[in-house]
Amino acid sequence: MAFIDKIKILAKSNLKTIVLPEAEEIRVLKATEKILQEDFAHIILVGDEERILKIAQENNINIEKAKIVNPQKSNNTKDFAKKLYELRKHKGMTEEEAERLVLDPIHYGVMMVKQEMADGLVSGAIHSTADTLRPALQILRTATNTKLVSAFFIMEVPNCNYGENGLFIFTDCALNPNPNEEELAEIAIASSNSFKALIGKEPKIAMLSYSTHGTAKSESIDKVANATKIVNNLRPDLIIDGELQLDAAIIPEITKIKAPNSPLKGEANILVFPNLDAGNIGYKLVQRFANANAYGPLCQGIAKPVNDLSRGCSVDDIVGTVALTAVQTII
Repeated sequence: MAFIDKIKILAKSNLKTIVLPEAEEIRVLKATEKILQEDFAHIILVGDEERILKIAQENNINIEKAKIVNPQKSNNTKDFAKKLYELRKHKGMTEEEAERLVLDPIHYGVMMVKQEMADGLVSGAIHSTADTLRPALQILRTATNTKLVSAFFIMEVPNCNYGENGLFIFTDCALNPNPNEEELAEIAIASSNSFKALIGKEPKIAMLSYSTHGTAKSESIDKVANATKIVNNLRPDLIIDGELQLDAAIIPEITKIKAPNSPLKGEANILVFPNLDAGNIGYKLVQRFANANAYGPLCQGIAKPVNDLSRGCSVDDIVGTVALTAVQTII
């Protein structure tokens, strides 16, 4: 059974409500139809009901089981504006600005999650990561005992024996441009928790670099090696090694040559990239060249689940991300 099918079964066991604020995008409407047919989540679409229904009708998309909310007409809009103002007035937000912002579907959707009218939100098919995550961070803020929000992809690579039978977490591939050693350590720990929760197997973390155990010298290599030491001090229970080149992290035969004492033994299933350049390029290479399923970017560290889509996402990518978001609200 495919990974995402297992996630959908888990989501069906405890149906959650997910907000989709990009409701006039045809991929989102097609995904809504599939989600409702498979019945693993309730869906709220935010936008102009007349336009949404017209697009659905013109494209023969059945969304009749979805709830549609128009911020321009909703009875909750004034209350949301007041609450947003109270949340952000210390940052200089005015009442007029709050009233304007809640008319934006993403802000309105995040307020629905804040007020527990929905359990999570998925956006990004036609918006940038900043457009999706800025309202989430401003309104929902970070989870307890969390300093850093980061993003990861669950990569499902077909016909692959590496990782967890082809399953990996790649991180951070969407949010933090150049994390320092403390931030890199936090990303690694957060990703281990996400792996255990969503995949249900023991996390094995590789801190990636172009060097393996000191074969080269640079500040970037020192950053990765120091981040590994920080994780070892904070979470000695975790299986982690770094700095490692990719082949030494995931291919046991190469590990024996390059890093014979590595606790990973060439079985890494979490790949922590040293910066956003490497992470973003890395996941897209695997996605396109290996025809891998890339679920995400999924966020870790926000108080409630809000997940970002790639603007190049397919309908199935949206369906999968909604399923994962629903499961994040359960675990």
